[in-house]
Amino acid sequence: MLNRKLIFLSTPHMSGREMLYIEDAFRKNQIFPNGANVEAFAEDLKRITGVGYVSCLSSGTAAIHLALIILGVEQGDEVICSSFTFSASANPIVYQKALPVFIDSEPSTWNLNPAILEEAIKDRIKNGKKPKAIIAVDLYGMPARLDEIMEIANRYEIPVIEDAAEAIGSKFNNQPCGTFGEIGILSFNGNKAITTSAGGAFISNNEEYCKQAYFLSTQARDDYPHYEHTEIGYNYRMSNICAAIGRGQMDVFEERISKRRENFFFYKEALKDIDSITFLEEPDDRFYSNHWLTTILIDPKKTNGDTPEQIRKKLEKLNIETRSLWKPMHLQPVFKDCPAYVDGTSERMFNIGLCLPSSTCITDAERQFVADSLHDLILK
Repeated sequence: MLNRKLIFLSTPHMSGREMLYIEDAFRKNQIFPNGANVEAFAEDLKRITGVGYVSCLSSGTAAIHLALIILGVEQGDEVICSSFTFSASANPIVYQKALPVFIDSEPSTWNLNPAILEEAIKDRIKNGKKPKAIIAVDLYGMPARLDEIMEIANRYEIPVIEDAAEAIGSKFNNQPCGTFGEIGILSFNGNKAITTSAGGAFISNNEEYCKQAYFLSTQARDDYPHYEHTEIGYNYRMSNICAAIGRGQMDVFEERISKRRENFFFYKEALKDIDSITFLEEPDDRFYSNHWLTTILIDPKKTNGDTPEQIRKKLEKLNIETRSLWKPMHLQPVFKDCPAYVDGTSERMFNIGLCLPSSTCITDAERQFVADSLHDLILK
């Protein structure tokens, strides 16, 4: 069994057209940040999101950082953030020497709980610290309850940064994720549905925000014939070669999103007879998830005592890569002193959840082997 090829959790999947754009850049000697591929990739992103302006960057983390700077977040400010997320959602708050305030999830989408959000805003205001911004995450490709979140944010006049790093192609009420807040962010890391190897995007319908993001990402160089700087900038530019990969990925964008969703529906059908397993699914027809990763909860009371972690380790021995769900930020040692408004939802899901292999290049036989292995382990 150890000779079986590793079934990855989420691996890059090239379309075959990436080299056409890369070779064109080499022929033109455009081996530098920005360039024609970056501009064309930005246009592709405008097309699929419907957003007015895009600044392509080196990572989604860079996009969140610049979003906080542009929204005026400074030392001593507070920024509300989903707790159930990857640390890249919260780290840029600390870059600005601001304080993250973590909000727990609601169980239908696993995303920011609107009721707890409003409770936290009221409490922070009562304590003399109105939050400067809200970072709302679309976890594992599932849209948050964006209508409720935006209504609360608008009522309290707090700008929203929509962290759609995992949710390109996802929609809420037929509106693409990343386009609900003042600023949206996307990620094209190697494990995402669409990759540029490393990269991200800052998206907005506010032209000035995107101009400022581009300016700051290019070391904040002022418009002089020499190098003049009146602000601190960052080297957050996207490489023209990385953008070439992105252009090749855009040629198969719909196929890649469809395959991620197909993976989810395969697993849901294949595992339907295991009553200890539940899935993160779209709560109603307003939600359209790209199902970047198919995620499950496993009730250990119905698995003969095996915990999800024990199941993960057994799958690992079969060369099946799975992963625990994100450990909530309010449980991370580095954020232990930050305010948190929680009811135990994300902690419970972290303790009993797993991400299943969801690559777009996974074969039917590999998916079936994953499903059969879960049957063998759980229904033994």
